[in-house]
Amino acid sequence: MRKSIVCAVAFVALSFLVAGLVAGPAPASAVEPEYVLEMGTVVPAGSPWAMQLKRLKEYVEEETGGRVKVKLRLGGSNERSLARRTQMGSKQGFAGSVGGLSSIVREVNVLEAPYVFDTVQQADKALDDPDVLKQVRAILEKQKLVFALWGENGFRSYFSRRPIRIPDDMKGIRYRSQEAVAHVEAYKAIGASPVTIDVANTMTSLQTGVVDGFDNTPLFAMATTWYQGLDDDERNLILSKHSYQPGIVVYSKKWFDTLPADIQKILLGVPYDLTTWGREQVRKMEPVLLKNLVRYGYDIHDPSPAELQKFKDKEKGVPEAVAKQVGPAGQKLLKSVRAALAK
Repeated sequence: MRKSIVCAVAFVALSFLVAGLVAGPAPASAVEPEYVLEMGTVVPAGSPWAMQLKRLKEYVEEETGGRVKVKLRLGGSNERSLARRTQMGSKQGFAGSVGGLSSIVREVNVLEAPYVFDTVQQADKALDDPDVLKQVRAILEKQKLVFALWGENGFRSYFSRRPIRIPDDMKGIRYRSQEAVAHVEAYKAIGASPVTIDVANTMTSLQTGVVDGFDNTPLFAMATTWYQGLDDDERNLILSKHSYQPGIVVYSKKWFDTLPADIQKILLGVPYDLTTWGREQVRKMEPVLLKNLVRYGYDIHDPSPAELQKFKDKEKGVPEAVAKQVGPAGQKLLKSVRAALAK
C-alpha cells in the first residue's frame, strides 16, 4: 500500500513538471472512450475521401477529449447495406455518396439528377444554401439519420468500350448503374440499358462482359481500378459530366439520441473547413487523373458545348420526373435547389 502511494505521488509530481504546472484536459488517448462511432464506407484507404474521414475522426476525438472513439471501416462493398445498417442503429455512421444513400432516402435522388448542376461552383452554392441544408436535415431525420457534413465525388462521366460522341451512340449499351433512381432514369432517357451492380461486383461485371461501361468520376474509376475492367483497345471516356455526386456523412439517429447534449453539439458542429478541404482535395486531382487515364490507353473526348447540349436535351425532363417519383419532399428539395441557383 505504502509503495503504491509513493508511486502515485511521484507520478503526479512528474506530471506537473512535464506540463509546466498548467492544468488542462487529459489527452484523448489517455481517456477511456465512453462511446464508439463506427463509420461504414466503401471509401478506399489512401483516397482523398479517406483523408477527409481521418480529419473528421481527429476532430471528434479531440473535441470530445477522447470520450468518443471513431472507428473508420474503409473499403466496404455495398453502400445500400451500410446506409441501412446506420439507419437501423447497428452502425453509428455512414460515409458515402448521396447516390448510395438515396437507395434508402429516396428524396435526395434529386441532387444527382442529370445536369442539375453544370459547375462545382453551382453545386457548392446550392448544397451550402441554408434552406437546402434545412430540408436535407429534415428528410434525413425522418429516415432516422442525422446530417454531419458534405463530401465530394465530383462530376460523373461515361466510360465505355465504344467511343461515345452523341446520345444515339449509347443506345442499347449495358452500363453499370448505381442503385439510384436518378441514375437509372438518366440512362433510360438517353437510350442505354442500365444494370444495377454494387461496388464489389462491378469490376468482375466489366471483365466478363456483363456490362460494357459505367459512369463515374475519374477519381473513383482510378481508386477502385474499374478503369482496368475495359480491355486496352476498348477504353473510352466522354466527359459528359452529367451528374454531380456529393459525398455525405450521416450519423445513426438511434445512436445519436443516446448521447449527452455536449457530445451531440460537437458532432453537429463539424467545421465547414472540413467540407471545403475535402472538396479541394478531390478537385485538384482531376487534371492529373485524366493524364493518367490517357497513359493507360484511354481515348478521352471533351465534348463541345453543342455536343454536350444534345445530351442535356435528352435528359432535360429527368430531374422533375425523378422528383415526382420520389415524392413531395423531393419535389420541394429540387425547387429549393433551383431557387438557390437563381440567387
